Amino acid sequence: MSNKVTPRGAYPHTKRVGDFIFVSGTSSRKSDNTIAGVDIIDEMGTKHLNIEVQTREVLNNIEKNLANEGASLKDVVDVTSFLVNMNDFAGYNKAYAEFFNKETGPTRTTVAVHQLPHPDLVVEIKVMAYKPKS
Repeated sequence: MSNKVTPRGAYPHTKRVGDFIFVSGTSSRKSDNTIAGVDIIDEMGTKHLNIEVQTREVLNNIEKNLANEGASLKDVVDVTSFLVNMNDFAGYNKAYAEFFNKETGPTRTTVAVHQLPHPDLVVEIKVMAYKPKS
């Protein structure tokens, strides 16, 4: 089985333009098409959608996509995050801070959206990185 997540549409995960790398909106979907941060909490199939777990998985997925371009999260200069529910902001912010800090991290915009491409997704993030070609 491939360890690579393929885009779910006609777009690449990354696009390099000179020294800039643009990363498409990324979710917490794993290579087996399951979604991280989805916990079944009872026998009726009730789900708990965990923003912290999903945010960590999204940023790990972005890191993997950047690695394909010879870059890392340290090269990220701008982040745009989409949350389905702003009540999740605190958990998202907590997980985000495990990857970036306010002194050296990228600029960031976080917006609320009505929905994402799968009902179990609560966060999607897109980034721009700057990594000069060697």
